[in-house]
Amino acid sequence: MDTRRKILSPAEARALVGPLTVVTGYFDVLGPEDIRELQAAAASGAERSRLLAVVLPLRDAALSARARAELVAALRMVDYVVAAEENEVDPLMEALRPGSLVRLDAGQTLRKKQFIEYVKRRQND
Repeated sequence: MDTRRKILSPAEARALVGPLTVVTGYFDVLGPEDIRELQAAAASGAERSRLLAVVLPLRDAALSARARAELVAALRMVDYVVAAEENEVDPLMEALRPGSLVRLDAGQTLRKKQFIEYVKRRQND
């Protein structure tokens, strides 16, 4: 599927039917752990379940919400992506009623912090 066709508006995402696994996260810096978690989420869904990644708003993001959505949409295991504003996330989850919901945001925040600290240490060496 064309990566651009994977990116949906919140209204388009609400119209999705059938088994759905939803993964929420910031997707600002994608590393190996993020990929493993996305693969695990895709594999854990019901048979024929599609994977929807919800890109959460992030104030200090290195990338724009659109760029983060494009980054995640390029991954093979992701079927759809939606960049949601803060006030859209809860209504979207209520409308979708996913079979499985995986939240990656806390882990991504920690890994981003660790990555920044690593870069700072390397600059001081």
